[in-house]
Amino acid sequence: MAQEDITVDVLVVGTGASGMATAVTAASQGLKVLVVEKEARYGGTTARSGGWLWIPGTRLATEQGIVEPDGAAKAYLRHETTTHFDEKRVDAFLEYGPKAIDFFTRNTCVQFDMPAVFPDYHAEATGGQPGGRSMVTRPFNGHELGKRIKQLAPPLPELTVFGMMLGSGPEIKHFMRAFKSPTSFVYVAKRLTKHFFDVLGNGRGMMLTNGNALAGRLAKAGMDLDIPVWLSSPVKNLIVEFDGVAGAVVQREGKTIRVLAKRGVVLACGGFPHDIERRKQLFPHAPTGKEHYSPSPESNTGDGLRLAESVGGRVDPTIPHAAAWVPTSVTTRKDGSKGVMPHFIDRAKPGVISVTAKGKRFTNEGNSYHDFVQAMVKACEGEPEVSAWLLCDHKVLRNYGLGCVAPAPLPIGRHLRSGYLKRGATVGELAREIGIDPATLEATVAEFNAAAKTGQDPAFGKGSKAYNRYQGDALVTPNPCVAPLESGPYYAIKLVVGDIGTFAGLVTDEKTRVLDSTGRPIKGLHAVGNDAASVMGGNYPGAGITLGPALTFGYVAAMQLAQVDVAAEVSLKVERREPVAVSRSA
Repeated sequence: MAQEDITVDVLVVGTGASGMATAVTAASQGLKVLVVEKEARYGGTTARSGGWLWIPGTRLATEQGIVEPDGAAKAYLRHETTTHFDEKRVDAFLEYGPKAIDFFTRNTCVQFDMPAVFPDYHAEATGGQPGGRSMVTRPFNGHELGKRIKQLAPPLPELTVFGMMLGSGPEIKHFMRAFKSPTSFVYVAKRLTKHFFDVLGNGRGMMLTNGNALAGRLAKAGMDLDIPVWLSSPVKNLIVEFDGVAGAVVQREGKTIRVLAKRGVVLACGGFPHDIERRKQLFPHAPTGKEHYSPSPESNTGDGLRLAESVGGRVDPTIPHAAAWVPTSVTTRKDGSKGVMPHFIDRAKPGVISVTAKGKRFTNEGNSYHDFVQAMVKACEGEPEVSAWLLCDHKVLRNYGLGCVAPAPLPIGRHLRSGYLKRGATVGELAREIGIDPATLEATVAEFNAAAKTGQDPAFGKGSKAYNRYQGDALVTPNPCVAPLESGPYYAIKLVVGDIGTFAGLVTDEKTRVLDSTGRPIKGLHAVGNDAASVMGGNYPGAGITLGPALTFGYVAAMQLAQVDVAAEVSLKVERREPVAVSRSA
C-alpha cells in the first residue's frame, strides 16, 4: 500500500460538534487544520441529536433579560456532579462556554435560539434555573452546503415524519395539533409541501433542524475557512516521536498517509456507544455488552479511547453513570431493518404510565430520560431483563402518539403487525398480551386512575417538577402530565436501556489535554466531546449537556493549540462568506 507524508498544524479526528468546533476555531486563528472521519458521511452523533446546547450565562440569555445569580451555575453543577465534581474543568466550562457562543454566533453561520422557558432537569435543586441555559440550533437551509449536502449524515429515521426533521418546541406542537387547529393545519401543510418538493428535487429534505442543522452549520463554517475534511479515512494509530504525539497514520483512498501535526492531535471520535467490550465492562445492565440499544451511529466504537490508551491515556471507570441513559424501544423499519427509538417526551404526556414486567409503576414517568432509566434499572434488580412497558389508552395514542407511533390521522397498523405496538380491548387483555399478570396491571391502572381524575399522582408526583410540566400538555388542567387511562382499547410499547452518548471517557484537564496515569498531560494529544470524560460527572443536569461542553471545549482546545490566551479577548479571523462549493474538502 502506497504511503505518503503530509504536515498540518492540527489534526482533528471526527466530524461531530466537538471536532468541527475545534477545527473552525483553530482555522480562525490561522492554523492549518485537517479533519478526518472514518465514515463516508460527516456529522457523527451530532447529526442525529436534538441539537440542544446547555451553557449558562450566555449573551443569548441576557438579551432576554435572564441574568443568573452569581455562582448559581457552579452550585448547580456541584450538586449534580456529586462525587466527580472537577472544579477546574467546571470553571473552564462556565467561563469559556459563553465566549464560545459569542465566537460562533458573531463570526460564523453557527446560530442558536434560546427559549425563554426551558427548565433544567432538576430546576428545583440548588442553583437550578427555570430557563436561560438550554438553547437549540437555529434551522438551516441545506442548499447553503452546495454539493456537500449529500455527505451530511441523515437524522435518525425514528425521529422524522415522512423523512422530515421536526424543529423542537413549537413545530412539534403544530404537528400534534394539525387536525385541531386551523393555524397548525396550514403550518403543517406548508411544511410538508416544501419537504416533498425538496425530496423530489434533491433526494432529501433541505430544511435542516435540530442536530442536523448544527452539523450542517458547522460544516458550512468549515467550508468558509477552506478546512479540508477527509471522509472514509480512519485513523489507524498515533505517531509518537520524542516525548509526545506528533501525528497519526490515516488510511485514505487505498493509501497509508502519515499526517504530522505540529501543534497536536484532537480526538473527537464520539465515545464508545457501540463498543461491546467496553459496554460489558462499564454498563451494569449489560453483562454481555449486548443488552443495550443505542441510536448513536454504529461506527462509534471507541476508536478515540483506544488510540489514547495506546500512548498512555486512561479512561475513568469510576464515573457514576458511564453513559447518558435513555429509554428506547426497538422497531422494525419498512425495509426490515431494526431501528432504535429514544423516548424523550412521550412519557410526560397525560394518560401515559410505565410499569415493570411485574405490572407495577416504579417512577415519575415525566422525569428526565437519564433519571427514568436509573429508576428502571433499580426496579428490575434481580430480574432476567432490564425493561419496562409504556402504557396509554386509545385517546392518548391518537392525540400524542407513543414512541414511533405517530398521532392521528397517521395509521398504526404497521406497528401492530410488527409487534412493536401491543393492543388489548381491556387492561386485562393488554396485560395478557404483554405477559403481565392481569389482576396486577388492572389494580395498578385503577389506583393511578382514581387520583388522576383530579390531576393527582400521590405515588410518584408526576407533574410536580418544572421539567415534567414543560414536556406535558399545557392545555390539560390541573396537571399537564396526568390524566386517567379509561378509553379502550389500550396500548403498550416495550422499553429497554439505551443511550444518547457515553460519559465515561478519557481523563483530561481544563485545557482538554489527555492525562496519563500519573496525571501528567500527554504532549500533543487532546480529547473533546464524548471522547473526554463528561464534565457533568456522569449525570444529566439539563437539555444539551453533551453538545454544550462539546462546543465549549472544542473552542478551548483550539485556542490552546493556537497558543492564544483564552482568558483574554482574542482577535477573531473568521470572515463570513456567501455559500460556496466545496473546494479542498472531500
